[in-house]
Amino acid sequence: MTRAFIFPGQGSQAVGMGKALAENFPQARAVFEETDDALSQKLSRVMWEGPTDDLTLTANAQPALMAVSLAVVRVLEAEAGLDLHRDAAFVAGHSLGEYSALAAAGSLKLADTARLLRIRGDAMQRAVPVGQGAMAALLGLDAEAAGEVAREAAQGEVCNVANDNGAGQVVVSGHKTAIERAVSIAQARGAKRAVMLAVSAPFHCTLMVPAAEAMREALGQVGIAAPVAPVVANVEAGPVTEPYAIRDALVRQVTGTVRWRESVAFMANEGVEAFYELGAGKVLTGLVKRIAANASGTAVGTPEDVKAFKL
Repeated sequence: MTRAFIFPGQGSQAVGMGKALAENFPQARAVFEETDDALSQKLSRVMWEGPTDDLTLTANAQPALMAVSLAVVRVLEAEAGLDLHRDAAFVAGHSLGEYSALAAAGSLKLADTARLLRIRGDAMQRAVPVGQGAMAALLGLDAEAAGEVAREAAQGEVCNVANDNGAGQVVVSGHKTAIERAVSIAQARGAKRAVMLAVSAPFHCTLMVPAAEAMREALGQVGIAAPVAPVVANVEAGPVTEPYAIRDALVRQVTGTVRWRESVAFMANEGVEAFYELGAGKVLTGLVKRIAANASGTAVGTPEDVKAFKL
């Protein structure tokens, strides 16, 4: 069976995530301890005890979600004999999950990944003053129709397609007033729903240019190795394997569209029959089943999931 391993993005976080893994597996505990040490912060305590508002902060949520994903990877390596070089046709992640995928595939070191995601979260938060940016989900429109809505709504401001998640789920991002216009236009164009999202910043749009520059500098200071399995990059919807291309894709990802629908479709077209979502939640598993009808999707994030996992 041809497999891909995929890694969740922001929004999948929940207080308590990873705690049962840490309690049951020393490999998971080691990942959380290394992440805490890299950030000089007891992030694991925030993950397991909250409060929710602290965990939801972008600068915390991003490294926290990565840590849970890498904890699952390390446990599966120890308990189920997982070897991504042997077992993965591709790895991929949604937004910050791309960093998790790269760390899992040995392209980035765990400590470097945690620090990069802290920088990324802080830079994204600082890029736009609070209240000036927004994001909205347009449900029931495909990417082309959502792009037309975004162009009409811009009116000299920023309104970009941020996420093409597939299954008629497209997210737009930009200036708050432009996003509000996009919601109205989408509703008039027959969207099933068009709703403003409760986010702290307008991710994956051109307002994030300062954050992209911060990541260009930060990524230039860490080592990037060739991954043991091809990484399907968000901005390419295709594989990247060379360190220079990985670095470039991560910089462009900050302002670019997360092309998740196309990424999953690419992997399915390349023969992937089974997708395993490693980490918190089951968001990507649900999307996979709607994008690649002939492929299976399985979420692995708890001790019970680990026990049920078979290669």
